[in-house]
Amino acid sequence: MALHVRGVLLPDDEVRDIWLVGDRVTFDPQPGAETIADRGYVLPGLVDAHCHIGIARGGTPITSLDQARALARTDRDAGVLAIRDAGSPYPYPELDDEPDLPRLARAGRHVAPPRRYLRDIGVEVAASEVAATVAEQARAGNGWVKLVGDWIDRGVGDLAPSWDAATMAAAVEAAHAAGVRAAVHTFSESAVEIMVRAGVDSIEHGTGLSPDLVDEMARRGTALIPTMINIRTFGGIADQARPKFPGYADHMLALRDRFPEVVRAAYEAGVPIYVGTDAGGGIDHGLAAEEMLLLHERAGMSTLDVLAAASWRAREWLGFPGLVEGGLADLVVYPDDPRRDLRVVRTPSRLVLRGRLLR
Repeated sequence: MALHVRGVLLPDDEVRDIWLVGDRVTFDPQPGAETIADRGYVLPGLVDAHCHIGIARGGTPITSLDQARALARTDRDAGVLAIRDAGSPYPYPELDDEPDLPRLARAGRHVAPPRRYLRDIGVEVAASEVAATVAEQARAGNGWVKLVGDWIDRGVGDLAPSWDAATMAAAVEAAHAAGVRAAVHTFSESAVEIMVRAGVDSIEHGTGLSPDLVDEMARRGTALIPTMINIRTFGGIADQARPKFPGYADHMLALRDRFPEVVRAAYEAGVPIYVGTDAGGGIDHGLAAEEMLLLHERAGMSTLDVLAAASWRAREWLGFPGLVEGGLADLVVYPDDPRRDLRVVRTPSRLVLRGRLLR
């Protein structure tokens, strides 16, 4: 049976009638459709554009599809109906079309430097193997690869790029040659500069961005996924590292403290920004609403632009059409206007995924 929704459709800001026929949207009336909402504010389903349903709490790989399902359902129940998994040590292509799970854009495993990343999470390779490994991981995902652009180098006691600049640029070229987009983890100033100029498609975290690089990202259309929830954890990371690596600890705190202004500068420059929590490992799932609030309260993004970054613009970026004729039948309904009070996004009143009413 077709479903019928009536409400204020955002971003159009007008009362519309929407019919969901199977997994598609239409604005053509469907006789006999079941009305599941006749008021409220309607958005395309939310997106977590940096999430890991292949990593369990504590930073260890999951060991079963059921674990991945449980994590994905936690995000789904918070209104997230599409996920970009930014690197998973556990393969789960079987879940791409599972009816009650969010739509998935997936990278394969992280491509990381030897002995300089989270244990058992990435494929750790020397510079000579990076391009070939990127091509391999492109086949393991469904449109993305994930590069680890920097991490602590214990030999120097601070963040440092994972490989030399030529190798990192070749990694991006290898991803594009394989027909996928490349995302890169960066905290440091040096690694993010290398990767932006190499033409990477998205910067994850990006705490080391400078005003010049922000302008370059805007020119290129390079996306930023700030994961502000993650950056709040830098204090704990610094505390643990300080006895052995005081310079690294100070650096992490400085990156944390300036980050809201970095994101604000990127926003004002017109850099595409999308909501991502980095859930998995040290960050709980189901926190997309909290990330949205941080982008508004700490980085100064307007409520409408935050909603776009979590909904229609993010879905378009990932290739999941929103509430347009023939688009995908994923939507959230809120009882009140989230543009007036963004806290409303914590409590969706209706969730529809793949044309099925979940709540």
